[in-house]
Amino acid sequence: MALDKNGIAKRIAQELEDGYYVNLGIGIPTLVANYIPEGMNVMLQSENGLLGIGPFPEEAEVDADLINAGKQTVTMQAGSSLFSSSDSFAMIRGGHVNLTILGAMEVSETGDIANWKIPGKMVKGMGGAMDLVASAENIIVAMQHVDKYGKSKLLPACSLPLTGVKCVKKIVTELGVFEIAPEGGFVLRERASGVSIEEIKNATAGKLIIPENVVEM
Repeated sequence: MALDKNGIAKRIAQELEDGYYVNLGIGIPTLVANYIPEGMNVMLQSENGLLGIGPFPEEAEVDADLINAGKQTVTMQAGSSLFSSSDSFAMIRGGHVNLTILGAMEVSETGDIANWKIPGKMVKGMGGAMDLVASAENIIVAMQHVDKYGKSKLLPACSLPLTGVKCVKKIVTELGVFEIAPEGGFVLRERASGVSIEEIKNATAGKLIIPENVVEM
């Protein structure tokens, strides 16, 4: 069956490695904090100036002053640090983040990402996404495969304003795990349990590359 948002986050947590510094974007990516493999030392960074995010707090642990970039309350690990947003972006722009996990509205088959603006809707600006996609060497997108109208979000080309060009390496949706091929296209590496190849084909508007052996998540 297709994964829920927590299932997507849990699968992405398998991409983490010991010693990684990881930025979590707004939305599904923030849930990754709840699924860090036991015994693994990973420092989660939030662009508003927090390094060392822990799991989401239980009700008794909530501190309204301790939030992530999405204004959700969070916890801090031992050894965490707080600093200004200017220091946070110096860390991002300096290439000191090993992995960036972002949500997206659309991803193209060449790895372009659109995740900040829907024309006609009020937004405050692109925010930190611009710096993250420009500076990160490894970007994984956590997203729903189709929009609320059932239209694919994995496209030949993005229709929304771009955040970054040819920067996405991997995408995890409720249907599967995909890599961007060097020549363009979504390479299906894993499929969610019980989800057929045909279902994935029907939900993907962009070029879909299906290897001989596609394992279940």
